[in-house]
Amino acid sequence: MKTPFNPLKNYEETLKAIGYVPLHSATPDDWKRIGFMSGLEVHQQLNTREKLFCRCPAGIYHGNEDFDGELIRHMRPTLSEMGEYDGTALMEFKTRKEIIYRINNENACTYDIDDTPPFKINREALEYALEISLLSNLNIVGEVHITRKQYLDGSIPTGFQRTAILGVEGEIRISNKTVRLIQLSIEEDSCREISDVGHTRMYKTDRLGMPLIETVTYPDCETPFELREAAEYIRYLNRSTGKVRTGIGAGREDVNVSCRGGDRVEIKGVSHNKWIPVLSHNEAFRQFALLRIRELLNNRVPNRTDWRIKSIPLTFKKLNSDFAPLADARKNGFRLIAVNLPGFHGILSHFTQPGKCFADELADRLKVIACIEKPNLVHSEWLGSPECTVDFGKVREWLAASNEDAQIIFWGPEADIKTGLETLEERCRLAFTEVPRETRKSLPDGTTLFERVLPGADRMYPDTDSAPIPLPEEYIQKLMKNMPIPVWTRISQMTDWGIPADTHRYLLKKNMVPLIERIHQDLGQSPKMVGIFLGQSLKHLEGQSKPHADFTQQKIYDLFAYIHKNKLDPEIAKPMVAVLMEYPKMDFSSILTSLKFKKRSREDLLAPVSFLVGKFREIRKSKNPDITIHWLMGQIRSQAIGNIPLDEYSRLISNQITKEYE
Repeated sequence: MKTPFNPLKNYEETLKAIGYVPLHSATPDDWKRIGFMSGLEVHQQLNTREKLFCRCPAGIYHGNEDFDGELIRHMRPTLSEMGEYDGTALMEFKTRKEIIYRINNENACTYDIDDTPPFKINREALEYALEISLLSNLNIVGEVHITRKQYLDGSIPTGFQRTAILGVEGEIRISNKTVRLIQLSIEEDSCREISDVGHTRMYKTDRLGMPLIETVTYPDCETPFELREAAEYIRYLNRSTGKVRTGIGAGREDVNVSCRGGDRVEIKGVSHNKWIPVLSHNEAFRQFALLRIRELLNNRVPNRTDWRIKSIPLTFKKLNSDFAPLADARKNGFRLIAVNLPGFHGILSHFTQPGKCFADELADRLKVIACIEKPNLVHSEWLGSPECTVDFGKVREWLAASNEDAQIIFWGPEADIKTGLETLEERCRLAFTEVPRETRKSLPDGTTLFERVLPGADRMYPDTDSAPIPLPEEYIQKLMKNMPIPVWTRISQMTDWGIPADTHRYLLKKNMVPLIERIHQDLGQSPKMVGIFLGQSLKHLEGQSKPHADFTQQKIYDLFAYIHKNKLDPEIAKPMVAVLMEYPKMDFSSILTSLKFKKRSREDLLAPVSFLVGKFREIRKSKNPDITIHWLMGQIRSQAIGNIPLDEYSRLISNQITKEYE
C-alpha cells in the first residue's frame, strides 16, 4: 500500500535537500557552497533646511491622522526614452490601485503633484552629497544631469522621482577587503506608506521631496556579515560629515542578494543593520531552493511551453468545508476557484524560507498583484492549521487531476479573479525557468515577502525641466579641503588609543570619535578613558532611558571642561551625565549638589580609615588586609568619586591599613 503523502515531512526533507542551515550555525563553507553574493543600496537623508526641488521645509513630520487634505490618484505607465514600458510599471498598473495622499500645508506644495515646475536643485544638499561622494573615493562627474525614474507604486504622487548621479567607481574598506562602489546619486525621498489593503494604498507626504543620497555597491560581499559591515561602514561614513539626518527612517538599506545560478533580488527598506545577515542568508537559500524546484519541474515536465493551469469555479456548498477562512470568504460574497497545477506534486510544500514554502510565493503574488488579501488560498499540501477541512480528494476528481499534480483553491472578489488566475499561472511558469528578479519586503523574523517585479532601465528618462549643472574642478578642490577623517582611519585611531573594540560600533554610529579627540586635545583627558566612558557608561544609560532632546555632544564636552577647570576626577562624569541626560539645562554645580558631592582633600578622605577599620574588626574578626580594603571601599567609595582616582584611593588605604596590621 502506498504511504500517504505527508506535506510536513516533504517540507523537512526539501529543507535538508538544499542543505539549509540557520544563520547561527552557518559557516563560510555554506555560503561558498551556494555561491552567496550580495551588495547594497544605502539611502540616507541629508540634513538640509529645505527639500530638494522646492522650497518647502524638510524634516517636519506629522502623525498619520494629522493632515489638512487628501489627494487621490490613479497611476498609468509611460514609455521610456527607448519606447519601452517598464515591467514594474506594468505590474503596478495591473493592480488597479487607488492611491490616497494625506497632505499637510506646512510642508507640501503644488510641486509635489507636478503642477509646478521644479526649482533649481538645493545647492546645500548638492554640496553635502558631493562631500560624501569624495569621502567615498568616487570619481565626480563633470556635469550633473537630472533624470526621472518612474514609480507607479504610488510612493511619489507625480509617478516619477528626480535623481542624478554625482560620482562613479569608488570604494570603501572593511576589515578583510575592499568593497567597490558603483555610484552615488542624489534624489528626492518618497512618501511614507500608512496602509495597503485591497485596491487602496495610503501615504503621508511629510518626507516627500527631502534630499536623499543613494550609495550603490558592487556585489562584492561574500558572506552576510561582510554585508552588514559594509552597510555600517557606509552609515558611519555618512554620519562622520555631521550633515545627515539620524533617527527612524533617516537611513535605509536595500539589500541585493543572489546565489550561484540565481538572480538579483532586492530586499527593500531594511531599517536596521542587525537584520541584514539573517535576511540576506535566508534570501540566498530561498533562491537555492527555487533552483531545486526548477530542476524537479523540468525533470517531470519535458515540454514546459505547453504547460497550463486548469481551473473550475466552485460553490461553497459543493466544497462543504467549515474552514474559517472559507467561511469568511463566503460571508464576503467572494468567488471560489479550484486550480490544478500539472506536475507540481510536492512543490507547494517545498521549503523556501524558514516557516515558508512555495505556496507562500503564490499567496504573496495574489495579495500584491491581484489585491486579494490574505488568507487567500488553501492547497493540497497544506502545512498550516490542522483544522483545514477541505477534501482535496474530491477536488482532484473535479479537476480530473493525476497523482503528479497539485491543487489550489483561492477566493476573492469577482473583479479580481481573472487577474488572480493570470498571476498564479505566470508565477508557476516562472518556476520552470528562473529565479524571478523581484523586490521583496523585509520582515523582523528574517524572512521576506514579494513586493513587486524588479525595475529595469526602461523606467529612466531625462528630465527636460532641469538644466545640466556643471561642476568646475576648482569647486571640487575647494570641497576636498574640509573633508572629515575617513572611517577606517578613525577605527585605527581608536585601536591605537586602546579603546575596546566592542565600543567602536556605538562610537562610530553616534559619530563620537571627533568628540573624544577634542576632549583629549583641549582638556588633556585620556582618549581611552573618554572612549570607554562614552562607549560603555553612556551607552548603558541610553539603554535605560531616552536622553532629553537638548542633550547633545556639546553638553558632554562642556561637562568634561567643567571637570577639568574645577580639578575634579573624571570618574564624577558618570553620575553627573546621568542627571545631565535628563536635565540638560541644569548647571553643573547644581548637578553636583543634587549628587551630594563635597570637595575633599586626600587627608579628609583618609581621616575616617582608622575608625572604620576598628568598626570592621568589631563586625568581623579578620586580619586579612584585602578583605578589609574591599569592605572599606564599599563604605566610603562614594565620597572619593570626583575627588581622587579610585585606584589611587584604594592604594592609599592599602598602605595605611598595612601599617596598622603590622
